[in-house]
Amino acid sequence: ISKGNQPTDGGNLLLDDAEKVELVKTYPETEKYIKKLIGAQEYIHNISRWCLWFAGVSPSELRSVPAIVERLHRVQEMRKKSPDPKTRELSNTPWLFREMRNYDSFIIVPSTTSENRKYIPMGFGDKSMIPTNLLLIIPNGTLYHFGILTSLMHMAWVKNICGRLKSDFRYSKDIVYNNFPWPDSPTDKQIKSIEVGAEKVLSARGLYPSESLADLYDPVSMPVELVRAHNELDKAVDSAYRSQPFVNEANRMVYLFELYERYTADLFTKEKVRKGKR
Repeated sequence: ISKGNQPTDGGNLLLDDAEKVELVKTYPETEKYIKKLIGAQEYIHNISRWCLWFAGVSPSELRSVPAIVERLHRVQEMRKKSPDPKTRELSNTPWLFREMRNYDSFIIVPSTTSENRKYIPMGFGDKSMIPTNLLLIIPNGTLYHFGILTSLMHMAWVKNICGRLKSDFRYSKDIVYNNFPWPDSPTDKQIKSIEVGAEKVLSARGLYPSESLADLYDPVSMPVELVRAHNELDKAVDSAYRSQPFVNEANRMVYLFELYERYTADLFTKEKVRKGKR
């Protein structure tokens, strides 16, 4: 898991709908450089934004469009004036984001989300999307990974472990994700059950294509089909951890901490150095 791409561009590599339409209308050849940009707000609230993505583009192509050249000059000047040495160094490549990660597929994890939601609304992205540094991304994540992360088991961990921005969850890769205890040696049948449950969650969302994830996961407006799908997925995930049902969140946390201690026991065991004979 890692952060998405940080533009560090002063907004000059980013486009709203109107700017995109105007640029493509004036310079049709620029359409191939434009990709959908998704941060936490864009993803959760279904907000449309775009970016100029010039990975692998030749110098002559960059210089062929005056409007692009003007934007790149502004990026370069903005970066040169930065107090950060790394940003000043980036002024040598004004057509590139600070990071250039464009995966074929990835799981989307919003870095900040409301504590009122029962689940963090995660999902899948593809090569047509450029995730910003306001998202965390899991390259080549599977339905199994998605299913575990969108379960009550994982949410119990999130609520008790993650930091906060005001009252919102502030998801982190190092504290939350990297320390989360996944099921210990799930069977093929258990994995398949979680994958099926994950597909049902995605299918339930698909019944409402015009709705944002903010609306779908609002605690007072969550569709009944989505509630049922998540309930089924929760049962499948719980069964991968143990056969005995979990009665409440505290019960889940006790189990997860015990599992964490078992997984990490050897990490904190220091070998006693044997003293040699003189």
